[in-house]
Amino acid sequence: MKKIILTILILLLLAASSGTAYYFYSKYQVAQDKLDNPEIAAQTEVKILTDQISKIMVLPVDEEPTVATVLEKDKIQDQPFFANAENGDKVIIYTKAMKAILFRPAENKIIEVAPIEISQPEATQGLEQTSPTQVIEEDSVDQDVDTETEE
Repeated sequence: MKKIILTILILLLLAASSGTAYYFYSKYQVAQDKLDNPEIAAQTEVKILTDQISKIMVLPVDEEPTVATVLEKDKIQDQPFFANAENGDKVIIYTKAMKAILFRPAENKIIEVAPIEISQPEATQGLEQTSPTQVIEEDSVDQDVDTETEE
């Protein structure tokens, strides 16, 4: 009788260990896929952010936004748009709609919304689009989504 109980207990322990190992291995695989292809991670972040913000306000539906993260708020605090920014806030930029949104994911709160003006130098007009994140000081914001120009 003790051998049967001991055998069942060992089998249950083995099953629990296997299940736990599979769970963490699958989580590792998902993280590894994101590291191998950062574009997927960026697209996922954009989708999550736009889903969160669309519950609070109406967003443009005809374009995919560019997303940037505020890293050093002290460098951009003198700009009115970033007056209330905190490190970790997200800047969602819609170039066609000419709108920028400062969003704080930790509080699920829109901090600021402002129109943007993206100007292109006349010499390169028509050749390549100015990166929407050039409106923001590049030293103080980490760009999460690839734009159409290399920096």
